[in-house]
Amino acid sequence: MKVKIVRLEKELWDAADSLRGHISASEYRKVIVGLIFLKYVSDAFEEKYQQLLAEGDGFENDPDAYSEENIFFVPEIARWQFIASHAHSSEIGTVLDEAMREIEEDNPSLENVLPQIYASPDLDKRVLGEVVDIFTNIQMYEGENEKDLLGRAYEYCIEQFAAYEGKRGGEFYTPTSIVKTIVEILKPYRGRVYDPACGSGGMFVQSAKFIENHSGNINNLSVFGQESNADTWKMAKMNMVIRGIDADFGEHQANSFFNDLHPTLKANYIMANPPFNISNWGADKLQDDIRWKYGTPPNSNANYAWIQHMIHHMDPSNGKVGLVLANGSLSSTQSGEGDIRKKIIEDDLIEGIIALPANLFYSVTIPACLWFISKNKKQKGKTLFIDARKMGYMVDRKHRDFTEGTQEDGSLGDIDLLAKTFEDFQNGVLEEKKGFSAIATIEDIAKQDYILTPGRYVGIEEQEDDGEPFEEKMTRLTSELSDMFEKSHELEEEIRKKLGAIGYEI
Repeated sequence: MKVKIVRLEKELWDAADSLRGHISASEYRKVIVGLIFLKYVSDAFEEKYQQLLAEGDGFENDPDAYSEENIFFVPEIARWQFIASHAHSSEIGTVLDEAMREIEEDNPSLENVLPQIYASPDLDKRVLGEVVDIFTNIQMYEGENEKDLLGRAYEYCIEQFAAYEGKRGGEFYTPTSIVKTIVEILKPYRGRVYDPACGSGGMFVQSAKFIENHSGNINNLSVFGQESNADTWKMAKMNMVIRGIDADFGEHQANSFFNDLHPTLKANYIMANPPFNISNWGADKLQDDIRWKYGTPPNSNANYAWIQHMIHHMDPSNGKVGLVLANGSLSSTQSGEGDIRKKIIEDDLIEGIIALPANLFYSVTIPACLWFISKNKKQKGKTLFIDARKMGYMVDRKHRDFTEGTQEDGSLGDIDLLAKTFEDFQNGVLEEKKGFSAIATIEDIAKQDYILTPGRYVGIEEQEDDGEPFEEKMTRLTSELSDMFEKSHELEEEIRKKLGAIGYEI
């Protein structure tokens, strides 16, 4: 399975790479994502078609025979065999656009979702034909058990697009390490899951994986999302179809503050990575909004608008929130933010805060943190603080990731350790670790002026005593320092001589 995933990822990215330099990054993302979707539904249809044909009962052209197994019925002109036969025709762009239109007409839930940009004169049809050839040789569907294969490769491509597009990539992609951490801590087994800034739908994908990994039934989750960017909303819709997740994203993209598509929703789990520190977001037009229970958020920063929007949508008996925010949200007192945070803390909603390490994001360099907000906390009046800034490993020069699973030395991976720390806290058995974890009461937090920065509570990691007596250590260190000073003087004199030899005096 792992080998197949790696091979498929490489093949898909090679296809994307063929377009680089011919069109803009954001455009080639749409081209590739659309082709991934089209090839997947076509392969799934073809496998079922051949099965029905072999049975000989004449149902191979009956759409109901496909829909009952959650497989799209693909019209003849949208099937990959037809598309591949036109790969080197000047009409390949028109053929692809027609295929997308036909699928949308046969599947109303995809109306205005699939990209119809292939006939654009800006897209080199020779290069497009070569990309179609690459896809023709990729097998994307081999039965229900292989569905995750394509889904994971699809996520890989989205991740690569995010890395390549830099800051803009963060609009549609939250790093998997962060998403998995939120999901493993919240444990969404059943109920309503909601993301008001859902991007390409990564939170829902990981929720589905969590359920599968714990032998649960994905049908026990009801998925609700909202996204303000039209292209990203379409990407999320396609992502859900590929994953077989039935999700309600509304009939169009929309701003969660001004056009809440799920106004009466009370969710059991809310998971989100909303845009950081957005200013001029329109607070003046929402002064008396019912969502601002703890105070009207300032127009200069939407962080506390997001927090309160999510609290408003929590199930009153057992709702839980896990969200990513900039670290400034933990301590800001500007424009009433400190007062809002104080009221939320005093209402005993903050279950835990995690300070994240740098370099986890492709698009954001400012420090970030995870907030966990809960109705009906197990540990009343207490909050868990974790300083995870030293966790993770550098994948490359710019990007950090968390480990997961049992490591070679038998220790827990980063994600598992964070989830276990939360679980132990909730069960009342956590042993605090200096420099890493601490439990604070509301009174403790009040003494810190309601600032939620984990470093204030976890303290500094204790250094292991090396057993060397203090006096002996100081004698040794000062001697070593003296030797270093002497060496530095020798080097200084040597440099002076070298410079003097070429006519420079210092």
